[in-house]
Amino acid sequence: MSTSKSELIAALAQRLPPASHYCIAYSGGVDSHVLLHAMQALSRHHDWRLSAVHVHHGLQAQASEWTEHCGGVCRSLGLPLSVLRVDASPRPGESPEARAREARYQALARWLPAEAVLLSAQHRHDQAETLLLQLFRGAGAHGLAAMPELAPLGQGRLARPFLALGRPLILRYAREQQLQWIEDPSNADTRYDRNLLRQRLLPAIRERWRGIDQVLARAARVQADQAELATALAALDLADCAVSGRTTQLHGSALGRLSRARQRNLLRHWIVGNGLPAPPLAIVDQLIDNLLNARQDANPLVRWAGAQLRRYDERLYLLAPLAEPDPRWRRVWDLHQPLSLPTGDTLCAVPTQGRGLRAPSKGVLEVGFRRGGERLQPAGRRGHHRLKKLFQEWRVPHWARARVPLLFCDGALAAVGDFCIAEQFRAREDETGFELSLQPGAAQTGPLSDGQ
Repeated sequence: MSTSKSELIAALAQRLPPASHYCIAYSGGVDSHVLLHAMQALSRHHDWRLSAVHVHHGLQAQASEWTEHCGGVCRSLGLPLSVLRVDASPRPGESPEARAREARYQALARWLPAEAVLLSAQHRHDQAETLLLQLFRGAGAHGLAAMPELAPLGQGRLARPFLALGRPLILRYAREQQLQWIEDPSNADTRYDRNLLRQRLLPAIRERWRGIDQVLARAARVQADQAELATALAALDLADCAVSGRTTQLHGSALGRLSRARQRNLLRHWIVGNGLPAPPLAIVDQLIDNLLNARQDANPLVRWAGAQLRRYDERLYLLAPLAEPDPRWRRVWDLHQPLSLPTGDTLCAVPTQGRGLRAPSKGVLEVGFRRGGERLQPAGRRGHHRLKKLFQEWRVPHWARARVPLLFCDGALAAVGDFCIAEQFRAREDETGFELSLQPGAAQTGPLSDGQ
């Protein structure tokens, strides 16, 4: 065995996380081909399952030829190959690199078998490029941590066992083993940020600062530690600031007692933890200035791509973008099937006895939205009340009020979502009733009220 082969395989074996099934992300390029070849050599001494997966992006004219090449290599090594076809065409204003990466990882996450480990061939030079690109974009500790060596992916995990290895060793292995690989012509296109960095900037940096790749890899590990500490601190602060039982609400006063740095850290952690896009740093500062420092009776709002943050009654509400429903919308409902609303929410009714909304014996039950001026007598209370005042009493945020479905029986207001039933439509002890519930849709990330 050659020196480069024994060195690379020994390093690979040391970095492999334990698993019974390893899948190689095989593009056909030199790095992934070396990983595939070395893993096949290692597998002769282990009883794990080994396979490969290739993502067909369809972005290059030669994409189908590359797929055939990968199939031929895998057949020669006796390894099964799965081919995933994705649409990686960038949307308007989107980076082609980012779109291709997003499409690739989404497809791999859906495909990866449970408990399997997907092995990707990024190495130390790739890590240096990623760190610098993140730095140029103004990323914080999480971005500057670059690529983790091990991370969850779908039902399994993603591992990068070459991250500690330099590209020269990988190239020596490929040449000594006489491997045949694909050269993607787009890798030479310096219109792409990573290619410009790889082709022009990093060679000059390496000439001046020898060993810079090791230095940058070490810096990424330091930033990964800082990111872990920031996450741990954010979790502690979130426990103090979160509204009990409301993952998308924070107590503004508790957040206001933190230092500016901890406020930024907590807000980013909280927003991403709820599955919404992280705001840029400038937007985070707006969140703090506009929402925490606004006057007491204000209802401030800050938006960014894919999310928004509002304040109401000393609480911060995190939401996906919301569209107000048309107040003219009306639908007849028989209570027996869930009703999909134009807000994306679903209105449900469960039969019960002696409580809830009385099943109408005659007349038409319709569902609609607020138009203004509605009044009703809530069950168990005296007199009629304006719906606006009831919403204030229930502490329903002003932006959510137009989204609460109203039930009308022959034009009379019979129920307000799952908040209350009108006295005249309340089921008596000997009558069949329906308990109403509103199931939030994808656009509504939090409850409409505080649940009181």
